[in-house]
Parts: sequence; structure tokens; C-alpha cells
Amino acid sequence: MDSPALLDVQHIRRAFPRPGGAELLVLDDVQLTLREGEIVGLLGRSGSGKSTLLRIISGLSAPTAGSVTYLGNAVNGPAQGIAMVFQSFALFPWLTVLENVQLGLEALGLPPEEIRKRALAAIDLIGLDGYESAYPRELSGGMRQRVGFARALVVHPNILLMDEPFSALDVLTAENLRTDFLELWQEGHLPIKGVILVTHNIEEAVLMCDRVLLFSTNPGRVVTEIRIDLRHPRDRQDPAFVALVDRIYTEMTAKRAEQLARRERIPGSGLGTILPPVSTSSMAGLIEALAASAYEGKADLPELAADLQLEVDELFPVAETLQMLKLAEVEGGDIRLTHMGKRFAEEETNVRKEIFSRALMSYVPLAAHIRRVLDERASHTAPWSRFEDELEDYMTQEAAEGSLDAVIGWGRFAELFAYDDESAMFSLENPQ
Repeated sequence: MDSPALLDVQHIRRAFPRPGGAELLVLDDVQLTLREGEIVGLLGRSGSGKSTLLRIISGLSAPTAGSVTYLGNAVNGPAQGIAMVFQSFALFPWLTVLENVQLGLEALGLPPEEIRKRALAAIDLIGLDGYESAYPRELSGGMRQRVGFARALVVHPNILLMDEPFSALDVLTAENLRTDFLELWQEGHLPIKGVILVTHNIEEAVLMCDRVLLFSTNPGRVVTEIRIDLRHPRDRQDPAFVALVDRIYTEMTAKRAEQLARRERIPGSGLGTILPPVSTSSMAGLIEALAASAYEGKADLPELAADLQLEVDELFPVAETLQMLKLAEVEGGDIRLTHMGKRFAEEETNVRKEIFSRALMSYVPLAAHIRRVLDERASHTAPWSRFEDELEDYMTQEAAEGSLDAVIGWGRFAELFAYDDESAMFSLENPQ
């Protein structure tokens, strides 16, 4: 029998107004339920609205449509019993550890003796006993994040929302804090009944969560739910653990491929495709890593991510850009260099530029469009605004600017065109 629902999120939609009366849709028809005793992970790339969803759940932001119900009551503002731990430590530097932790209790209007007692207990619970009088500047990153946890736990919340709480920490510190949190959770020492964790780290999601919801991007939707039926403590080397990590990589790459395929059908000669902020050096680095003897042109994405110490938001955009340029293929959680990708790895810089130039002209409509406009104009120049205005017919201003930034870097490497930032002008000043 399922445990009682702590939280029920129904058909959440969140849109922000854009100039001209249009809107930017960030979340669309999101539904989730959090039950007592669960850690539910929200896994997806930047732009999938996960942090926005946490703010809506906590009552810090209102949805455009849909509802959030906490213990049977509608959430229409900051909800007592729901606390949040942020990615940034968000501590007041002029307050001591004890004073930072006491803040939430002071807002509740509790007696000073009760405030001090509960704050000291939370500090002790999270492993900071002895640091009560220290200021944030005297603490390491891991200790500062422990203060963030203590500040959230001191109000004895039923639900703890965690927005990438370990991502700002180094690998060893994050692992230590993650392990300590899980031990306290499993042993029942934490005064919470349910957790929602936002993460970009697939292994972290499998390590900590009972269920993982995979989000699409632009807008954010729940596209898959994966149950993690592994006993704690979980072993990363366990074949079942590895299989779940592989499954999530496969699901995420498959869903992303579907998204990209749909975008290619947008009218406008492919100009509706948003280009990721991936540098040519990152692409070359991944190609070289795949071409090395350890992989011989093909790798399992989870294994590659672990070897290169990359997370989803770092690895996937580079892999997908190589796939878009037909320098690699991504399928079933694996990445494999194509014939041209292997040639790129083997050749010196000038030949690499030629290969990259042909790929841009063939598979990136925006790059081909810019070059064609420059070729056709007598001055062989065109302003940034000319292309930004076109792109904004298909995407937000922010996405248009990001796509142009990306294509400028790629075009420069390929020597397809030049760009002067001061005059905001494209030109054939240094054509191939």
C-alpha cells in the first residue's frame, strides 16, 4: 500500500511574458506526487524548468496554471513545513553559523531559548558542532553547505527541497556530504518526511533517489519516470546500479534525439534550431578522447562521463553538437565517431578547419545562411541585428543571442566568416 501523499503537483504550467505579447513557456503540464519516506529526483538539462518548479512547490513563485497541494492544502504562498537547500550557500556573511541557522526560527516568532536549543541541535546533527561562532568566510565550501542544510532542517520541515545542493562542491566534499545526508535519512535522524532533489548528475540520482523524473527542455515536461529499487547503501559497482545509470543515459539521449528531430521540422530552413554554447575546443577535445586507444572511436556515455569527470549538462551538449555535425553518432547510451569524426582526429589544424567548415555548411542552416547573405551582398557585411531579428521569429531573444554566439565561434574556427564585436558586424574579412 502506498504511503500518504505529502505533496501533489497537478498540471503545472509556467510561462513568462515576452515583448510583443508572446510568452516564454518554461513548464508545461508537469505532474508529480511525493509520498512519505521518498526521495524523488528531478533530472534534466538546463532549461528544463526544474528550479522554477521547486520555487512553485515552495510557494515562492506562482504557476500560470495548475495546482500544488501540500498535506491536502493548496499552496498559495510560502508554505510552512517546506524548506529549501540552494546550490549557492546563500549565507549572510556578517552572521555566525549559529546566527545563520537561527534565522528561520526567528521568523517563526519562537521564544529565544527554544530558538537557541533547536539551532544548536541542528548544527550538531549536521556535523558542525564546535563551529557555532565561526563566520562563513572561515568555513570550507562543504561546511558552508552544511550550514545551509542545518538552516533548512532547524524548522523541522516535512518536505526538503534540494536544488543541486552538491554541485558547487569538489568531488570528494560532495561525496562526503551526500553520504552523511543519506546515513541520517536512512537512520531516521532527519526531521523530514520527503525530499525532492534537483540534479544534473545521473549517478547522484541513482545513488540517492527512490524515483527519478526525467525532464525535457524548452519547455520542461516530465517525459519518463524511473523507479530505483535498490537497497541502501548503494554500490556504484553493483551491476544493477550500472544498468540503471545506462538506462537513464539511454532514455535521455533518445528523448533528446526526438526533440531535435521535431525542431528540424520547424518551418524556416532549419533556422528554428537552437544552437548550444559549445566551443570548438570542447568538440575537438571529445573527438580526441574518443579516438584515443582506450575507446578506439566508441564509448559508453556513462563510462566516458566518469572518466572525463563530466556531468549531463557538460557532456550531452558536446556529444549532441558532434552528432548534429555528423562527426559522431549518439544512440542507446553510446557515442561513436563517424568516418569524418575519425578523420578530424587524425588530421592537423588546417585540414580540421576544412572538415569543420564543410560540416557547418551542410548541417548548420544558420551558418550556411550567414555565409550566403555575406556572399550575396556587395559589401560582404551584415549586422548582428539582421540575423537576430530572423531568429526571434522561431525562438526567444535569449536563445537567439546564444545561437548567434555559438555560430560565431564555430564560423571563426572554420574561417567561414569573421565578426567584429565592437561594430556588431559579420563580414568576409577573413574568408576561407
